[in-house]
Amino acid sequence: MNRPTPKHSAPDLSFPLLNGNQWKLDEQKPENFTLVVFYRGLHCPLCKKYLQQLQELLPQFKERGVNVVAVSMDTEKRARLSRQKWELPSLALGYELSEKSAREWGLYLSAGVKDGEPNMFSEPGLFLVDNNNKVYYSATNSNPWGRPYLASFVKAVDYIVQSGYPARGEML
Repeated sequence: MNRPTPKHSAPDLSFPLLNGNQWKLDEQKPENFTLVVFYRGLHCPLCKKYLQQLQELLPQFKERGVNVVAVSMDTEKRARLSRQKWELPSLALGYELSEKSAREWGLYLSAGVKDGEPNMFSEPGLFLVDNNNKVYYSATNSNPWGRPYLASFVKAVDYIVQSGYPARGEML
């Protein structure tokens, strides 16, 4: 499995947003970072809690020059239901992540086995991409639990920016 490597260019990433725009990583111009959160989809109650925490932290990320987006392989209809049912009014929410993009980002893929699950969906991933479009941090999960604690990233961005702490893990 290929995966993005810290200190190297992030793979291409593009998908539609619920606001009608097309989101493209290479068009992001954050002051410091872009935080990309890949989530499983509407069927996942743990994703609901995770994205609700992310929604609460949006102002703190914005203060630190971090653009935030979340995306899944869900259809537009399912993504709209997620926004509505999970009460995510301010979170940039993407949908129809392609299988090709999921694989390029090193995400684990799962087949739906329970009612309400799509035929295929990506498992969670979280990536911090710097303002030069280089991967700074990456985490992927093969299940919905064990994700990075979002509040720690607020403090991490402070530390990274203040100390000039470099990306790590570039040697595979």
